[in-house]
Amino acid sequence: MQDAAPPSRDALARLAAMPLPRYTSYPTAPHFGPLDAETLAGWLAEAGERDTLSLYVHVPFCHALCWYCGCHTAVTRSAARIGRYRAALEREAALAAGLLPGHGGVAALHLGGGTPTALGAEGLRSLVRTLRGLFAFREGAEIAAELDPRTLPPGMIEALAELGLTRASLGVQDVTPAVQERIGRVQPAAQVEAAVAGLRRAGIAHINMDLIYGLPGQEVAEVEASARFAADCGADRVAVFGYAHVPWMKPHQKAIRAEDLPGAALRMRQAEAAARVLTEAGYVAIGLDHFARPGDAMARAAREGRLRRNFQGYTTDQAPFLLGFGASAISRTPRGYAQNAADERAWLAAVEAGRLPVARGRALSAEDILRAAAIERIMCDAALDTAALPRELLASAAGRLAELERDGLVRREAGRVAATPAGRPFLRHFAACFDAYLAPAPARHSAAV
Repeated sequence: MQDAAPPSRDALARLAAMPLPRYTSYPTAPHFGPLDAETLAGWLAEAGERDTLSLYVHVPFCHALCWYCGCHTAVTRSAARIGRYRAALEREAALAAGLLPGHGGVAALHLGGGTPTALGAEGLRSLVRTLRGLFAFREGAEIAAELDPRTLPPGMIEALAELGLTRASLGVQDVTPAVQERIGRVQPAAQVEAAVAGLRRAGIAHINMDLIYGLPGQEVAEVEASARFAADCGADRVAVFGYAHVPWMKPHQKAIRAEDLPGAALRMRQAEAAARVLTEAGYVAIGLDHFARPGDAMARAAREGRLRRNFQGYTTDQAPFLLGFGASAISRTPRGYAQNAADERAWLAAVEAGRLPVARGRALSAEDILRAAAIERIMCDAALDTAALPRELLASAAGRLAELERDGLVRREAGRVAATPAGRPFLRHFAACFDAYLAPAPARHSAAV
């Protein structure tokens, strides 16, 4: 068939501004409902001896507040508060481990936040030692941590190396001082370069960097400079996220004035500029917003159709069980999702009483599982094999797929639907065609691009 004419820039900008989920799960977290600890316990009891595990530990603490942040975080320097939280993490992990009849070992551990190094070197040693004692780690397991370059003295880097850290993810966001001032995150480029050098000297060879576009005061040139900086630092992977301005959910974002933010058309140009700089530097585009060196494990997984997507974004992790520890952390099992209490005090009270701190979640129906698999392949492969999909499922998406096809964003062929080059930034629209729960909710989701 003849290709559709590409949509106008104005039409693309309207699509880019449309609020849609990021699809790090399906159903997405806003569609979770009440769930009890007994349900999660039953799901964990179904783990088999060949089922590998992935562990996620959420440390919500930071020493200072970044105004753009959309994560569950808290600012504290209280050693007592941090120590109590760390002890509860270890107890929660023990509760979960006691419910597993057996498993195939831990394939990945991800320390997220917040800033995991807020636990301190000894706190991190205690936590990882406890996890290794509770769960058998597979040989070659990936151990990754999200790190703030401003809080990485040499002693902390040494402790991370001792723990077996294999991958460090550095929050860079933007390297322009004026933009940093406007987001409450002053972080000189030299400080980031020193952190990268220190990590590599310690043997932590795999470095990720996170960048953000759509920030106040950003133009295309600032985004290009930040992407070029990440490439010059030799980052193995670079994530380029669009800033989500949700002050009704994160009140501290009120420090950023909406009128200072780039509009949809500029955001789109910024995303395109980052992609251009990184691909010209030799990176491979991965999914929606990630880039990797061709030899990186994520690039290989993308080439081989093994890329996955979870609450941490794109991943090579194939484990069927993801156990989340800490306030707000989400666990995923083949049967469904379970999210911990987001309130730190409620989470602590449950764990210290010897209960799994589950607050909400979602049991998956057979249809949910089919739709989740379709959405994940779209987000990871920018394409979907439709030949094996149930006729009813494909019919339910037909109308929205036809609209995207008319706009030149997808192309339908025999047994397959794929994003066109123009449609690559609009994978969330493509995935939304298979979302049975999606309803207009501008206050719930961030802009698509």
